[in-house]
Amino acid sequence: MQTPISVDEKKDFVRWFLNQFQLKKRESVWILNYLMNHESLLSSVHFVQEVKFCPRGMEISAQGVSDPPFRFYKGQVMTNDAEKSFHDLRMNQGEPIYIQMNFDNAQQCSKYALVLEENPYLPKDYYLNDRDKNEAERLLSVSLLQHRQKRIEERIDEALINGEREVFKTLCSKLEKVKDDLNTFLLS
Repeated sequence: MQTPISVDEKKDFVRWFLNQFQLKKRESVWILNYLMNHESLLSSVHFVQEVKFCPRGMEISAQGVSDPPFRFYKGQVMTNDAEKSFHDLRMNQGEPIYIQMNFDNAQQCSKYALVLEENPYLPKDYYLNDRDKNEAERLLSVSLLQHRQKRIEERIDEALINGEREVFKTLCSKLEKVKDDLNTFLLS
């Protein structure tokens, strides 16, 4: 569980950001100043990455990056109209608002990292590429086969102790199949 970011930390970041960067859209400056001056609203702000997955979010960009100047997301709707988002902020002050800041070297910025939270709306496999996904699936398959092998070996031991010859033969066949499958995954 992530420690909540305090309103003061958010305010310090927004103040620093406004002093460091020129924004692509002047309305973004108004919105950030409005947030900074309304602590109750700022307490509902969450700085995240990939805000497009959030139910209500803003993407604000500084000069020097290729990202769009401003975007506001609400449900399945996206708009570039900062005034509409400002109106939504004022009218829905109790709702969480997720904000993504786009600026040069944002990923290496310690001040941004201090206020950045995990996006709870990202799809589970969002950061996995195909190679990572295939490796994760392979590791899961190997793990499952190893567990199945152990269980069969335990049942074989029980069959030997209990003198269950037919059960023993059946389990030995199953064990060979699991070992073959396991070797296939391990050699791939």
